[in-house]
Amino acid sequence: MSDPIKHECGLALIRLRKPFSYYRKRYGTVMWGLNKLYLLMEKQHNRGQDGAGIAVVKTDVEPGYPFLKRIRSNASQSISDIFRQIGEEVNELEKFNPDIKKHPGLMKGHISCMGELLLGHLRYGTQGKNNVEFCHPFLKRHTILSRNLALAGNFNLVNTEELFSLINFEPGEFQKQSDLAAMMEVIYHFLVKADESSPEHLDIAAILKKALPLFDGGFHVGGVTGNGIGFAFRDANGIRPSYYYYNDEVVVIASERPAIRTAFNLGKDQVRELMPGEALIIDEKGNPNIVQVLEPKERKACSFERIYFSRGGDEDIYRERNALGYHLSEQVLNAIDHDLKNTIFSFIPNTAEVAFYGLLKGMEDYLSKIKIERILSWGKDIDAEKLDEMINRRVRIEKIAIKDVKMRTFITEDAERNEMVQHVYDVTYGTVRDHQDTLVVIDDSIVRGTTLKESIIRMLARLKPRRIIVVSSSPQIRYPDCYGIDMSKLGDFIAFNAAIELLKERNKTSCLNDLLERCKDLQRNNRLHTENVVKQLYKQFTNEEISAKIAELITPKEIHIPVQVIFQSIETLHQSCPQNLGDWYFTGNYPTPGGNRVVNKAFMNYMEGKNIRGY
Repeated sequence: MSDPIKHECGLALIRLRKPFSYYRKRYGTVMWGLNKLYLLMEKQHNRGQDGAGIAVVKTDVEPGYPFLKRIRSNASQSISDIFRQIGEEVNELEKFNPDIKKHPGLMKGHISCMGELLLGHLRYGTQGKNNVEFCHPFLKRHTILSRNLALAGNFNLVNTEELFSLINFEPGEFQKQSDLAAMMEVIYHFLVKADESSPEHLDIAAILKKALPLFDGGFHVGGVTGNGIGFAFRDANGIRPSYYYYNDEVVVIASERPAIRTAFNLGKDQVRELMPGEALIIDEKGNPNIVQVLEPKERKACSFERIYFSRGGDEDIYRERNALGYHLSEQVLNAIDHDLKNTIFSFIPNTAEVAFYGLLKGMEDYLSKIKIERILSWGKDIDAEKLDEMINRRVRIEKIAIKDVKMRTFITEDAERNEMVQHVYDVTYGTVRDHQDTLVVIDDSIVRGTTLKESIIRMLARLKPRRIIVVSSSPQIRYPDCYGIDMSKLGDFIAFNAAIELLKERNKTSCLNDLLERCKDLQRNNRLHTENVVKQLYKQFTNEEISAKIAELITPKEIHIPVQVIFQSIETLHQSCPQNLGDWYFTGNYPTPGGNRVVNKAFMNYMEGKNIRGY
């Protein structure tokens, strides 16, 4: 993704089902659980770089001894920082007892994070400040074991104000800035009530069945209680991803399948998906149980997970990203007039590489078809030289751009800073024939278009191609997200700005005020959630018209080389990613009522000049 956006936190939860002595005997280390937690978090570090945190619960602890420990960090290498602190604690203990690792009981008693229940989180902040206080897990502490609660998750809620009102809780400044704080207060409210009515048995499933229907959003959340219960749950539409595995040694939950497979050396079919509305609850003895805590709704798993966010090591994701590129091949062939001889293909950035291979496969299939047709048309008029030339025709691919190390600059003047930004990528000179070759580059998606305009297009223009065609493996991003991706302001989207420019060109900007009044009317009648008003804006233009205007907007004024932009269609997106049909950022079809409220509020903010998110 050439425009970086914050997104998709990562979750990891482990429940050890055997005594620590078992892991030392079988795997040679009493710290097997912590090592696995570290691996799970590192293998999902793509999901969060604003901070990380862990919470650990020790089971069967004598009264008066610590049983719940949390460590959080917002250091630049936050995962390493957390486990460095644990390592220093172990090293300090070894100074006085060099053989302590041979004694599992002593390790559990003296090392604060040696527990049977481990919860880890990686944070990409979509709201709140990027300080350590906003890093998950959040805690509720109490002198009663079962009333201690740690929560962490990958989610956003769009009804936090309503949630506080429902439980008669007056939020402080911190709670107002955190969705997890709202979720924590609601779940904890029902947890305390359940513990009061049945202190001998904490029924987590019953608690979740009361709390979760109140949440409007997409979520994958994990939690642990002080008395040793672990749980994870997923929203009713399956918006956010969730996977799990268990055997007689361990129960593990994570946001991505490959992380579990790599950490525990498992096959694909051994790792299962937690389905929409389900919770995986692990009792005090370590026994897992799947419970339907929400009535499942139409599956709307986030398609951006497949396009960009999740790591591509999963074979399904790899195949789907490849298909996204392949499905663009016909549009690209039409754009280059089927002239492969004078066209070079490449990709920017590296995350678009798999889609590039799919696009390349589409070009090669076309070229193979042409070769066969030409050879057959020759009949007997054929010779070795002619045949050799035809057989050895290839699709031209080059590594056009190489991303340089992250560049920082002290320059504050916009013009000079833009000059520096151009050099984020290095180009490979001599790969393009001046004013003869068309250059086709594929990207995962185009959000704001800023990097394309300020860096990539300028950089590609230095190679002097005849034309530049930018291909996006995702459709046009038109609407804000409110379920975990940092795309909340309409004015940030290049597609929205393109539509606004088209309205200006056609003297139709008065419709913006009409749409604003419609939003205000809905708001007065408490019906802002009933329809997506912004859809009316896009209905006035074809996809091709908006794409053409986007091409204009991303082309710097001093660049005179023609630029074209091609986007994935909604139909081919769904063909490529058949299990992840969540497409609200492309279509405006939100899976929950709060989505309509968010997009309408975002439009009102835009019209009123407010640079704030819509929820």
